[in-house]
Amino acid sequence: MDTRLSQARQRVERVREALARHGLTALLVPSADPHLSEYLPGRWQGREWLSGFTGSMGTLVITTTQAALFADSRYWVQAEKELSGSGIALVKIPSAAAAHHIEWLAREVPAGQTVAVDGQVLGLAGAQQLRAALEAQGVQLRTDVDLLAEVWPERPALPAAPVYAHAAPQAPEPRATRLMRVREAMARHGATHHFVSTVDDIAWITNLRGADVEYNPVFLAHLLIDATRATLYVGAGKVPATLAAQLQAEGVALADYAQAAAALATLPAGSTLLVDPRRITLGFRQQVPAGVRVVEAINPSTLFKSRKGEVEAGFVREAMAEDGAAMCEFYAWFESALGRERISELTIDEKLSAARARRPGFVGLSFSTIAGFNANGALPHYRALPESYSWIEGNGLLLIDSGGQYLGGTTDITRVWPIGTITDAHKRDFTLVLKAMMALSRTRFPRGTLSPMLDAIARAPLWAEGIDYGHGTGHGVGYFLNVHEGPQSISKAVPEATMAMEPGMITSIEPGVYRGGQWGVRIENLVLNRPVATPENDAFGEMLEFETLTLCPIDTRCIDRRLLREDEIAWLNAYHAMVRERLTAKVSGDARAWLEARTASF
Repeated sequence: MDTRLSQARQRVERVREALARHGLTALLVPSADPHLSEYLPGRWQGREWLSGFTGSMGTLVITTTQAALFADSRYWVQAEKELSGSGIALVKIPSAAAAHHIEWLAREVPAGQTVAVDGQVLGLAGAQQLRAALEAQGVQLRTDVDLLAEVWPERPALPAAPVYAHAAPQAPEPRATRLMRVREAMARHGATHHFVSTVDDIAWITNLRGADVEYNPVFLAHLLIDATRATLYVGAGKVPATLAAQLQAEGVALADYAQAAAALATLPAGSTLLVDPRRITLGFRQQVPAGVRVVEAINPSTLFKSRKGEVEAGFVREAMAEDGAAMCEFYAWFESALGRERISELTIDEKLSAARARRPGFVGLSFSTIAGFNANGALPHYRALPESYSWIEGNGLLLIDSGGQYLGGTTDITRVWPIGTITDAHKRDFTLVLKAMMALSRTRFPRGTLSPMLDAIARAPLWAEGIDYGHGTGHGVGYFLNVHEGPQSISKAVPEATMAMEPGMITSIEPGVYRGGQWGVRIENLVLNRPVATPENDAFGEMLEFETLTLCPIDTRCIDRRLLREDEIAWLNAYHAMVRERLTAKVSGDARAWLEARTASF
């Protein structure tokens, strides 16, 4: 018997026993923590612990008679494999933002029954939507119980990694300046207080970093800001005494992590609190006294940190060069070793990570490396594991999506390489994806364009051939912060005012083609929004263009030249010339020879 699957069944039964004890009908388990993070500390990975599904996104619902996991197309193949035999049904949804689990609960739970969810990890905006849908069907919602605490005896403790300063020169703006900018935004909203729970916002405001969440240099904390002081609610002992004294001198007091809710509960009557309904949980919102006016708007820091300044952009370019040099070193080894040594997807992760670790300013990976050969490359969020991986043998395509955290920036890059002999079908898919990536990379657009409006530009070359992909085209990227960052999203998301493209934003461009059970192609660069002068600026306003930041060759052996226009070939040659110029001084020997060969004019 599969131990993992038997565990999933046993754990679901534990939940059902707890439901019966509390007189409940269903439990909703979101992929979330009290900070609404994308990547979760072990303590809040209850969805994975219960179901066995290891994808980073997904929502689990357990009722007295059913269990269902809701996941989007990035995870369908993975979820079907990991849930097989567990008794948990996969419900396929169109996107991560879909609310199908709410509709499912409203339909499946009888009137008069009660659904439970831990309000401490349920986003305020999602809670409002969930409550409205359930109440319309006569179903009650209970948010004051954490059933995981009852059914998960070995639940991990809070992480205890130390907090450290992100210092100059890589942190060019003092925390006092950032606090001042946030307070100016608070004043524009008429707010006397501002509560921040999202850990990347807190790291940006305070110029602090940590290691509480795998791959993201952040730490668990809440932050309460008023007109003259700020209080950081963080685990005891996590901030070294010297740093704590420095923070105190700069108007940032420390308090215990568990005291954040009480601080909200004691806000003075007549004060006005600014919160972001998409970045605060229901549990914290419920702590706010009735005599406090609440203003709901996006966290000012979310907008501020999305726009990197000129000094930061310079450090990002240097981080990209170090990252590119690491990849040259790795790929030179890989191509020379192929056929002489047995190489697996796990080997690729190990060797590429080691190459990055040797570069100046490297701190860690920015996400788990995706090295997928042939059919594994068709899984957008595939990860090779010791118990399940492929050897790089035979013929086909190898997709490698990887990235690093550097003191001066965060990287994220995907490339596809030919192994052995590849087919015309391989080359066609690769070339169409390259055309899609270039189409958006070369686009100019008015400043303030809502980022989802750009999505179709990348998809058009694929749509023309009847092809599409299930994930977004691009996500924002942090500055030595989370590799996925808002507010911009080049995707099929419904456009909102906060998604306006502004100078200094860094975004990925990563179209793809996925042939289930065969191969996958994705080509990804990071780009920086920058102003561009045109003869019509005065008449039609400021325009923006993309500066390509990522520095790594695109393998021309995978290209069907007949599918490219001359202007597309010129763009590719110019890109390769830039890569060669920027990286030559940082590599030597085999790595330099590889760089020169892979950036030769096409």
